[in-house]
Amino acid sequence: MPRSRYKSLVDSFAADIRSGRLSPGTRLPTHRQLAARQGLALVTASRVYAELEAMGLVSGETGRGTFVRETSLPPGHGIDQPKVTAGMLDLNYNYPSALGQADMLRTALRQLALSGDLESLLRYQPHGGRLHERASVARHLSARGLNVPAEQVLIVNGAQHGLTVALMALLKPGDVVAVDALTYPGFKALAQTLHLEVLSMPVTDCGPDLNALEKLCCSRSVRAVYSMPTLHNPLGWVMSIEQRQQLVAIARTHDLQIIEDAAYAFLVENPPLPIAELAPERTIYVSGLSKSVAAGLRVGFMAAPAHLIAALERVIRVTAWNTPGVMTSLASAWLEDGTVSRLEVQKRQDAHARQNIADELLAGLRTVRHPYSYFIWLPLSEDARAEQVVSALMREHVSVSSAQPFATSTHVPRAIRLALGSVDLASLREGLAKVKWVVDAYS
Repeated sequence: MPRSRYKSLVDSFAADIRSGRLSPGTRLPTHRQLAARQGLALVTASRVYAELEAMGLVSGETGRGTFVRETSLPPGHGIDQPKVTAGMLDLNYNYPSALGQADMLRTALRQLALSGDLESLLRYQPHGGRLHERASVARHLSARGLNVPAEQVLIVNGAQHGLTVALMALLKPGDVVAVDALTYPGFKALAQTLHLEVLSMPVTDCGPDLNALEKLCCSRSVRAVYSMPTLHNPLGWVMSIEQRQQLVAIARTHDLQIIEDAAYAFLVENPPLPIAELAPERTIYVSGLSKSVAAGLRVGFMAAPAHLIAALERVIRVTAWNTPGVMTSLASAWLEDGTVSRLEVQKRQDAHARQNIADELLAGLRTVRHPYSYFIWLPLSEDARAEQVVSALMREHVSVSSAQPFATSTHVPRAIRLALGSVDLASLREGLAKVKWVVDAYS
């Protein structure tokens, strides 16, 4: 097929999709049907669809066919924050807030302004934070079951920065990291930026398929594994102590570094021990205060083996130079006076109340979730397409995420994720009622 004709066919499909003449969810002819209709070789027809898929205009599903994707969604249904227009109910991102947080900040800023330490906060800080602030974090982690000295705690500019620091210190471009088949989109974007190879582990109803991880390690040179053992995002599982011990055994056998993401762990009461407590010699524990306190605080922390601290500090230096002095000082005071602990309890109760609302309004739909989490994984029927559901909800002024941003395998589940923590309860009821109506309509 002459290149001009091949390109013309790609351009024709692209124009029809972008103009709406081919609507989202439309099933396109099979590769063989396209080849027969256009008089093409089968390999050329496959190239046409491959190019359209690379452009983000179609998606192929094994055994089902090739479908037109929704192209009108805002560009943030992955890691970038979409612009949520006035009147849009945001069930896409979580930034939970407790009553009175703004007044709490005003009071803390006044107290900080009157302290004799204010001048020092305006200067450069030690790369991993001041030792007394690291000690505050260490005491906080001890209450979560992780016993680590202050010298092995580093303060960073939010948990995402902590993940960045960990990957840059541990791995180099081309290294292989194992992740769950559904995982945090921010980690996916980070791994891609750092040119790491991501290998997908199948998931079960209660955690990753660790036998599959063992097989991956036997066939590939896996360097690290990224895990969310306590309140997985988006599936809400909490790995059992037996699963954690199995993961540690695999990591020790195959010399894997473990990156433990505990961003939502505070929502689980009495969870099993952190993996970092079970395997302190090879685990970097990353968390922060964005979910438990406020997203704008940008204070995160890491706990790491002693032999990695110097390398991690070097990466903090080249990525941010040092911790945010004023915010870290506020956070340290709130850790010490119990404010963070109180907020964690409030948000745990708030998340549970929101899940109860979901119980009521999503009755009859299959959901995957933890009763104290701020999110819900909502699998769709075999006949439904996630892009159509997301697009329909956008037209109803409700923003949700499809499974695409979370998927690390070639198979993308037909599902949407609902974030419950960014709207008031009345708006949550309105949004979930619309979700139920739209999902039912497309089932």
